[in-house]
Amino acid sequence: MASGVKPRVKVPKTAAAGDVVTIKTLISHKMESGQRKDDDGNIIPRSIINRFTCDFNGKNVIDVTMEPAISTNPYFEFEAIVPEAGDFKFTWYDDDGSVYEESKTIKIG
Repeated sequence: MASGVKPRVKVPKTAAAGDVVTIKTLISHKMESGQRKDDDGNIIPRSIINRFTCDFNGKNVIDVTMEPAISTNPYFEFEAIVPEAGDFKFTWYDDDGSVYEESKTIKIG
């Protein structure tokens, strides 16, 4: 597991049924491409978040595959329709096999 990795998610606490909400996510990660060298001339191994998904009540909302050219600390902002109260589940997949998860609940109000 990469050190210092921290997912952050911003989801409204409430919405009306059928509303479109804006979701913002950011994960702190160095995102090493595998093409740079360290001070001794050795290649720094690739270490990136290679996939990000978001599900709402078990149904996929977004599924993104990332490549080495992605920036450090990848940020995503997207919209989702909220048909009912429920849980958003956010998952980031790391090259080293680590999986980082975060969940947020939204209520209908």
